[in-house]
Order: sequence, then structure tokens, then C-alpha cells
Amino acid sequence: MPSDQSLCVTDLKVDMTLDVTGLRCPMPLLKARQQLRAMPAHALLLVRADDPGARRDIPAWLGQADHELVHFADQDGVYEFFIRVGG
Repeated sequence: MPSDQSLCVTDLKVDMTLDVTGLRCPMPLLKARQQLRAMPAHALLLVRADDPGARRDIPAWLGQADHELVHFADQDGVYEFFIRVGG
């Protein structure tokens, strides 16, 4: 998972935030997938999830999809996935 400490998250222009905290597997992944389909190419989606399965599932799915995981952060058990929509 990309987690480049030199990357300043405040430099990322997030186009949409999807908060799926409180939802359990498989809902965080399904909601993220649905949102990504509705977004234009190269937009940036921030997904916030607290389900431990999301930490594994979302990056695994992105590895097979046309989208890019730009940055990942664990904010005290809330996982933040910065995803660039594929084009």
C-alpha cells in the first residue's frame, strides 16, 4: 500500500469523500466501487472506513482494477484510502 511519508496529504485535491465508517464487509468495498463508477476519470476519491477487512480488501481490489491507490493512512483505526479514478 502506498504510504509515502514525503507525500503531503493536504496537497491532494479530493473531489469526493465517501465515509463508510460503521459499515462492515463487504459494504465498504461495494460502496467505494459504486462511487468510483460514478466519478469522472482522474478524479480523486477519499474513502474513510473503520472495518479491518477494508484495509485488506480495498487495496486488493484496486490491484485488479483500473484505479490507483495514491495514498493510505491509518488515523487511529479509521483507514483513509486516496484513490485516483482510472481513465
